[in-house]
Amino acid sequence: MVIRSGIFRGVNPYSSLISAGVILLFIFLVLAFPTNSASWIDSARTIVTFYFNWWYVIMSGGFLVFLIAIAVSKYGAIRLGDADERPKYSYFTWFAMLYAAGQGIGIIFWSIAEPIFHYSGGTPFAEGTGTAEAADMALQVSFFHWGLNAWAIYCIVALALCLVSYRLNKPLGIRYTLYPLFGDHVEGKLGVVIDVIAVFATIFGIATSLGLGVTQINAGLNHIWGIPITKGVQLVLIAAITGVALCSVLSGLDRGIKWLSQVNMWLTIVLLVFFFAWGPTRYLLVSLGEATVSYLMNLFKFNVYIEGVPNEATRWSDMWQGWWTTFYWGWWISWAPFVGVFVARVSRGRTVREFIFGVVGVSSLLSFVWIVAYGGTALWAELFGPGGVSDAVSSNVSMALFATFEAMDVGVIGVVAGVLGTILVTTYFVTSSDSGTLVVATILSEGNEHPMYRHRLIWGSFEGVVAAVLLVAGGSAALSTLQTAAIIAALPFSIIMVLMCVAIVRCLSQEHSSSDASDVS
Repeated sequence: MVIRSGIFRGVNPYSSLISAGVILLFIFLVLAFPTNSASWIDSARTIVTFYFNWWYVIMSGGFLVFLIAIAVSKYGAIRLGDADERPKYSYFTWFAMLYAAGQGIGIIFWSIAEPIFHYSGGTPFAEGTGTAEAADMALQVSFFHWGLNAWAIYCIVALALCLVSYRLNKPLGIRYTLYPLFGDHVEGKLGVVIDVIAVFATIFGIATSLGLGVTQINAGLNHIWGIPITKGVQLVLIAAITGVALCSVLSGLDRGIKWLSQVNMWLTIVLLVFFFAWGPTRYLLVSLGEATVSYLMNLFKFNVYIEGVPNEATRWSDMWQGWWTTFYWGWWISWAPFVGVFVARVSRGRTVREFIFGVVGVSSLLSFVWIVAYGGTALWAELFGPGGVSDAVSSNVSMALFATFEAMDVGVIGVVAGVLGTILVTTYFVTSSDSGTLVVATILSEGNEHPMYRHRLIWGSFEGVVAAVLLVAGGSAALSTLQTAAIIAALPFSIIMVLMCVAIVRCLSQEHSSSDASDVS
């Protein structure tokens, strides 16, 4: 039920009030009880990691298998739109927008830090640390966390939305993804529950990324101009960049968001060329090929590994899978409503097969190239170069990128790359925030692709406030707090995603049956 007049004009008042109430309650509790809130968040992560780790692992692998089966089946030829409809956006623009939305800030933050952590700290999949074998496995595990499984999670939501919106002519709202199962019931109380869960996951998922991004921007400003790394500076950055993001989201999808996404992609290409041209080119190319092949060969092993629950005296921080894999799957699930709606909006006219292979396959390949360019260069510096990256990551993970630039020792070119890297983090920050704001407003307006400006402003501001509160609540353990928020927010939405898979099968079956009937007649 969308209100046509008054303060709630253009949105569902129940979904909006409940979503805002939950978020405001969280903000109040954190600010009123800063010491206790950090302990509460830590306890919540312990519970989820100990008792639901298996759920995240099985679900992520199941989504990937499910999508591959659909892509190679008879349903792959179904077009997401009218039979003669063709895509609005070129491949370059399409990939630029979905990639900027799906893995922008996060991959800049972790593409060096994660391989270095695995290289120096070890993983359950390789013996020893600090060796060439450990470096290869570090890249493979990073591929696992940023590759096919991650994009499969996004693709489930996006495909469900495309089918109900472009084949069944329903609004582009999360609640309608379950229309093939529950029919018109999604327009009542059930729909409100679905929307609130989706908004909760989206707000905290994006806030996690914004919190990570702003710490890296602060690190870049410190590296270039000596600006101190403090919570105060980071809060100012959140406020300033959130303001820019609000201006972008008010301009709409085909202006600010589209242009910034293309800028992101070109800056990404420039920095990738920098690493491959001025970095250890041969090592990177060989590592890309070997790590990709090894990752695909070990994909089954990665997907069935479930870390055992230790004794109750052990905290979540002592569990490797809880710190890494469970966090990532939770992070991707919390982003899935946002990325799913956004990817669906820019994917009309493509076939199901083209859509799955593009979203899951091509995007994963770009992530592999990125991780090897950034993380591979850092690993080379540790194995054969001056080192220093591992020490920098251990002391401040936000400095990983800039420590790698210093290890490359390319003079003024490295300084320029550092400036471009900081700009890239900032532009990804803006596109993640503005895209997320547009999606949240779309969800609460029950699928209206052009939500009112007032609601974009309100929810864009909420994202910035939640990111700031999470940073304040975390104190010295801000990274842990941000990760915890993503994992907890993802748990309820993961159940909705399983139901989406059932809805996708039912929708595809009906569409294929209708197509066969039309051919016969």
